[in-house]
Amino acid sequence: MDYPGNLFVVSAPSGAGKSSLVKALLELDSQVYRSISHTTRAPRGQEKHGREYYFASREDFEKMIAGNAFVEWANVHGNMYGTSKKAIEERLAKGADIVLEIDYQGALQIKESFPHAVLIFILPPSWDELRSRLENRGEDTSDVIAVRLKNAHQEMSQVDKFDFVIINELFERALFDLKAVVHSQRLRFLCQRRTRAEIFSSLDISDSLENS
Repeated sequence: MDYPGNLFVVSAPSGAGKSSLVKALLELDSQVYRSISHTTRAPRGQEKHGREYYFASREDFEKMIAGNAFVEWANVHGNMYGTSKKAIEERLAKGADIVLEIDYQGALQIKESFPHAVLIFILPPSWDELRSRLENRGEDTSDVIAVRLKNAHQEMSQVDKFDFVIINELFERALFDLKAVVHSQRLRFLCQRRTRAEIFSSLDISDSLENS
């Protein structure tokens, strides 16, 4: 189905700055909305249920899997994450632009269900910088950081399956690149034709295309 809204999927290894970039994008672009995923992990810092994530027990999460409620779900670092298919479809059908923050496994699953989805991968500038960011945020033990760095090898090996790649070396530049991807998608022919249908009609473009 060719939904009126655009679906952007952002993935990255832990510590690459994915969440910070998406948060900044949402603050700058009022036409983009965050899709809230379900997770079995505990809230971090000031996170609230229904704002950053829907926090669920493993039992409830598994019931949702059994009920085919998720368009994608994955076990990441020992915790489960999933995206409600119904919630995505309803928002896109209303013409909303949605951004998803999920791991690469989920991103590839999303692409199967929503072929028009735009996949964006965020890379760190170096391994040393990635390690430094994980250590400086002070949320994980050294053992957890080691696991995240190990998983990053596998995650970054999938980068060629994504439509766009942004290197988060300088935050302001990376944010500019992310905004550019979103804006360029809105300028594609099919997006322009459906969002500015009245202009195409007034210029007799729609009729000529249908009769060609």
